[in-house]
Amino acid sequence: MTSEQPYRLEEQIGFVLRKASQRHISIFARHIGDLTPPQFAALAKLAEVGDTSQNQLGMLVAMDAATIKGVIDRLKARGLVALTRHEEDRRRLVVSLTATGREALNSFIPTAHRITEETVAQLTSRERNTLMRLLAKIT
Repeated sequence: MTSEQPYRLEEQIGFVLRKASQRHISIFARHIGDLTPPQFAALAKLAEVGDTSQNQLGMLVAMDAATIKGVIDRLKARGLVALTRHEEDRRRLVVSLTATGREALNSFIPTAHRITEETVAQLTSRERNTLMRLLAKIT
């Protein structure tokens, strides 16, 4: 016999994080139906860092190579990003925001701020800061 505590799913960090993520994704979809959160993240990071390789963008937004490729392909099909070959290493693809992509992103930024506010609405300012600091420690 072991003296371990019973396993309660509701007390497990992964389960609680998944529920919080699902809630945020639901709020996001309700307000920004045109883009998925990964697509929005890719556009926002491109606006922040400028043109970058597909692999680097994937790392910056915490997506594996297959996922970021799919995200970029869908954004490219909508004319929001452009792909070009790297000048020195022709095997590398460079991703850039198009004017249409920048315009779309800029139109979504105020809504994205409201989505964040709605996601953490039950928390005080201090709790929000603590949550972000603690989550940063485990990522």
